Amino acid sequence: MYTQPQFHSTDRAIAWELIRSYPFASLISNTDSGAPLVTHLPLHLELRGESAVLLGHVAKANGHWRHLQLQSDALVTFMGPHAFMSPKVYPDLARVPTWNYLAVHVAAKATLIEDPAGKDRLLKKLIGDHDPAYSPQWRGLGEAYQHKMLAGIMAFELQVTDLQCTLKINQHRPEAHAAMHEAYSNGNENERAMAGWMERLGMVKSVGDEVS
Repeated sequence: MYTQPQFHSTDRAIAWELIRSYPFASLISNTDSGAPLVTHLPLHLELRGESAVLLGHVAKANGHWRHLQLQSDALVTFMGPHAFMSPKVYPDLARVPTWNYLAVHVAAKATLIEDPAGKDRLLKKLIGDHDPAYSPQWRGLGEAYQHKMLAGIMAFELQVTDLQCTLKINQHRPEAHAAMHEAYSNGNENERAMAGWMERLGMVKSVGDEVS
């Protein structure tokens, strides 16, 4: 991922927060011909001591899992909040529009989870992330139905081997931070999230108040 030095973050806690807050990812592998293959899916982040894994599944009809089986290397991308920014926030006119964004790219090694018990444990973690109230319903559906549903998916674990995190919020333009924060604070959901990250990163003390 191309990242200018001023936007590169080495803080893994921030990367984990972004992954958990925006878990709908793009899983990217290479086909036999070398062409990229992409599946969009939610992933569950699990920290295991100093290591991290991403857990997910695809429909068995989706051949992506076969490529993971043959070539375990994969790239996973997570897009956090992102928003346009008009040059009107700058005090001078010699500026251009830009798009600010937060993103995490993860390099990983894939291992398939093929046994029903392992798939069930993984599904329960995803259910816990997104719809914990559904858990009793899933448990009450009966073993025959559960095994039928589990047979229709292929689960996998992605061992994180490297990651890159970009936090592009025009950190290098402090003269515009107050106006940018005000514009984002009064915008849509993505823009308000960007305003919150400006505060989180210490770019502004409060609405309309720049860090000196």
